[in-house]
Amino acid sequence: MIVEAILLTVITASTPLVIAAMGELVAERAGVLNLGVEGMMIMGAVAAFMATQATGSPYLGVMAGVVVGAAFSLLFGVLTLSFVANQVATGLALTILGLGLSGMIGEGFVGSPGIKMQPIAIPILADIPLIGPVLFRQDLFFYASIALVIGVNWFLFRSRTGLKLRAIGDNHGSAHTLGLPVIRMRYLAVLFGGACAGLAGAQLSLVYTPQWVENMAAGRGWIALALVVFAAWRPWRVLAGGYLFGAVTIGQLHAQALGFGLPSQLLSALPYAATIVVLVIISHNRRTTLINTPASLGKPFVPDR
Repeated sequence: MIVEAILLTVITASTPLVIAAMGELVAERAGVLNLGVEGMMIMGAVAAFMATQATGSPYLGVMAGVVVGAAFSLLFGVLTLSFVANQVATGLALTILGLGLSGMIGEGFVGSPGIKMQPIAIPILADIPLIGPVLFRQDLFFYASIALVIGVNWFLFRSRTGLKLRAIGDNHGSAHTLGLPVIRMRYLAVLFGGACAGLAGAQLSLVYTPQWVENMAAGRGWIALALVVFAAWRPWRVLAGGYLFGAVTIGQLHAQALGFGLPSQLLSALPYAATIVVLVIISHNRRTTLINTPASLGKPFVPDR
C-alpha cells in the first residue's frame, strides 16, 4: 500500500531527529548550548554498527551507541562546565572531532552488510488496518522517541527536579544562591543530551540505513538543533517539527523518483533550505523567542569559591 509505505518512511526519517532534539532540548533548558550534536550522532552510529557486528545483537549495538554518545558529551561537559571553555567553539570542535574519528575507526566497516533491528509488533493493535503497521509494528527507536517526548514533557513541567533545571537555565546565578547544584545538574543534562544523540545515531546505522557509511548523519544533528528553536523549547512541538522535517526529507526523495524537472542537488537541499526558512520566520517574532529562550543559555557559570 503506497500510503502505508510513505508513512513508514516518514516515521523512520523523523525518529532520529526527534530523539536527538529531545536530548538537546533538555541540555538547553539547563542553560547549556551543545553544538556537537552532529558529532555525537555520528559517533553513536559507528559505535552501534561496530558493536552489532561484533556481537550479532542490535540491542547491544544500541547500548554502545548510547554509551559512546554520552561519553562524547562528557568531554564537552568537562571542557565547558569545569574548565569554562566557550560552548559554541567547543561544540563545533566536538562535531569536527566526531566526524573525523568516526571516519577513521569505521573505515574497515564500509561496505559490510549490516544487521537491521526488527520491528516490535504490539499484539492486536498491530493488526488494525493502516494504523496498526504504521504505529504498532515499529522498531525500538520509534517507541523510545514517543516515550522521550512524554517523559521529558512530564519531567520539565510536572516534576520538582524539572522546575529546578529550568530555573538553572533561566538564571544560574539566582539558582546557585538558592543552593541548587548548577554544575551537577548541567552535567546530567549534557550527559542526557549526549545519550539521546548517540541513540539517534544508532537508529541511522541499525534501521534507517543498516550499514556504516562515512558522514551518514548528513547534517541531521544541525536540523535537530534547529528543531529545538523551532519548537520554542517545548517537547510536543519538537515531535511535530521532527515529523514536518522528516516529511520534507522523504518528499524530496519521492520527487526525485517521480522525475520532477528539477536538479537532484536542489531537491536534496530541500530539508536544509526548509530549516533556514523556518528559523528566519521564527526570528521575526522576537518577543516570543525572548520569552521562551532560557536566559542563561550558552553563558558560562563559575561558582563562588
